[in-house]
Amino acid sequence: MKIIPYSVVRKATWDKFVAQAKNGHFLFYRDYMDYQSEQYTDCSLMVYDDAIGEESMEKDYGVDNLKAVFPANWQSDEACVYSHQGLVFGGLLVETEISQTEVLEVMQAVLMYYSAMYQARRVVVTPLPYVYCSYPSGEQLYALTCAGAQLESRSVSTIVSMRHQLRIRSLRLRQAKKAIDNDLFIDRRKENDWASLHDFWQILLEQNDITIHSEQEMRHLIELFPKNIKLFLVRKVDGDNAPIVGGCVVYINNKVVHIKYLAANEEGRANGALDLLSRYLIQQCYTDVDYIDFGSNTDLYGMHLDEGLISLKEGFGGRAVCYDTYAIELDRSVLQRMTGHNALNTTNERIRFLTLKEVNESFEPHISRAISQVVRSGRYVNGEALKRFETHFAAYIGTRHCVGCGNGIEALTLLLRSLKQAYHWHDGDEVIVPANCFIATILAISDAGLVPVLCEPSLSDYLIDVDKMKAAYTPRTRAVVAVHLYGKACPMQAITEWAREQGVKVVEDVSQAIGAQCGGERLGHLSDAATFSFYPEMNLGALGDGGCVVTDDKALADMVRRMSNYGCSGEYRYDMRGMNSRLDDIQAAALDVKLQRLDQDNDRRRQLASVYLSGIKNPLVTLPRVSADMSEHVFNNFVVRCPVREQLRDYLKNKGIETMVHYPIPPHKQKAYAELNHLRLPVSERIHQEVVSLPLTPVMTEAQIERIVRAINDFVADIEIGG
Repeated sequence: MKIIPYSVVRKATWDKFVAQAKNGHFLFYRDYMDYQSEQYTDCSLMVYDDAIGEESMEKDYGVDNLKAVFPANWQSDEACVYSHQGLVFGGLLVETEISQTEVLEVMQAVLMYYSAMYQARRVVVTPLPYVYCSYPSGEQLYALTCAGAQLESRSVSTIVSMRHQLRIRSLRLRQAKKAIDNDLFIDRRKENDWASLHDFWQILLEQNDITIHSEQEMRHLIELFPKNIKLFLVRKVDGDNAPIVGGCVVYINNKVVHIKYLAANEEGRANGALDLLSRYLIQQCYTDVDYIDFGSNTDLYGMHLDEGLISLKEGFGGRAVCYDTYAIELDRSVLQRMTGHNALNTTNERIRFLTLKEVNESFEPHISRAISQVVRSGRYVNGEALKRFETHFAAYIGTRHCVGCGNGIEALTLLLRSLKQAYHWHDGDEVIVPANCFIATILAISDAGLVPVLCEPSLSDYLIDVDKMKAAYTPRTRAVVAVHLYGKACPMQAITEWAREQGVKVVEDVSQAIGAQCGGERLGHLSDAATFSFYPEMNLGALGDGGCVVTDDKALADMVRRMSNYGCSGEYRYDMRGMNSRLDDIQAAALDVKLQRLDQDNDRRRQLASVYLSGIKNPLVTLPRVSADMSEHVFNNFVVRCPVREQLRDYLKNKGIETMVHYPIPPHKQKAYAELNHLRLPVSERIHQEVVSLPLTPVMTEAQIERIVRAINDFVADIEIGG
């Protein structure tokens, strides 16, 4: 099962599924549910089978392979999920062909998701009554029982089956005649007649001091759904006036009509107002539906019914329907046993997170031969090996210039200092940077005398949020650093278009995404300039430290080159304050060998990542968002999120599987940036609390990845209940 949180982009799919579901209902349509978004926090879920691939908050997967939806709201102060709050009922809506076993699996996945992702302690469900859909309701009730659900409350409604036409026609005419003889008549609220709603609501509140909806909410609902929600009134002829003596609200569905807030004042009850109204609704208005449901909140909480309604219940074909509310205490040991699932045994072979020795051995004897040539040449700094690599790497990226540097942070520092000097920026000018990146990127901004402005990333792909980037702009903003984190391409078109409008420079940090593309072009060629780190763990990793700057701007490249060599403009002539940051020839030679196989290695990473993406089904583990164009991701790290990360890591460690965290503490919470410690960046903080990197290198096997997948799917977290 694949759990996808509902989002507005999936609205049409949700409604289409509800319309064709076994137990679909108007009250489950998104327009009806979304009207209460200010009152409740929606946490509805969509449950797909295994065929949809990776999760994406921006993608609509359609109804194909959609097995169920679960309408729900989140009450954080109670740590409780309600699947009926604001509705008459809730629970799973399921596809037509779903089996009882599948309903059980779906319910298990949904409950485990809320337990893990929301740290929910309870789930409260009021399933659709069985009379409307006996088979799905029975399936769901069985699943709730397996989850340890307990009956929390019960209310009883009276429904009339509209299939018994002869009995319907025999509704006691004497009661209707009594109302007519007392000058009562039926009236439907006219458009924009909100005074009538107000008058009826006063009657209702006299009889029931607590209602689910306020008068204002009911008005809003009628305005939103004029075809589905009607107000029927009973009036009394009184000279030129026709005061309201009773009425009800009607929710209209395809097969079931729900009567809500059926009430009358003392005069109306005495003169048969509700008898007349009931006869009208049953015999004239809604003859083509299957059931009319008179609801559980009738006049005076149902304690007093008019004579006609009593007759209706006892001898007219009415039957009692229970609206049962179940509460599930989320005990993961109970949830895990719902389907009798048992963990698979795994081997004791240790899977290391990264074995650089194996990676580098795969390039032999070519690396050793290239290094030997440098050693024999006698030129180890600024030699021919460096020039060859710079030429080859610039051609690979598609830029005119490449300048080798000592490492990635120095490459970015040199680039920012060069931009600062070339465009006359001042100390204290600002650079926007994603708040969840490795601290080196932020340190480089500070080292250049500029101020890092931290921007929240998107939770779905961990990359800079373009809207938040725009919001972070000030008159002192001079540049934005697009960090292609974990190997995934940032939305460069949106970033560069905005930057061009604002006169802001764009710098790419491509350290973790070497070889990835965006719009058919290599990352590093989509900005004013870009920097790379060749740290050994990168997709193109040296045997030590290394980095570079690439750009099409010759003047900028020359300035970076001079600044990386102490600021030297000629023999012992220094026109600027530079530093020593040069890529040595031994590293350049090794990188030149590896560059020839980079695309092949990246393709291998994508193949292995696909095994993770298609195989991991544990609802506790959120997979990375991956574009349909796989060239946009080179999976420097395969990063998932888990709300109980340390439990998962310990579990995998016991299975002989090593993991890493990139990165456990966000930069704004580090002592090095004490001045930023006060910032509240919830998305970044959640990412840093939950991310965990799984093993993925080009020298791994599918069998190793599949073993990790099995282990993850068998993982069960110990989540504390209560407290």
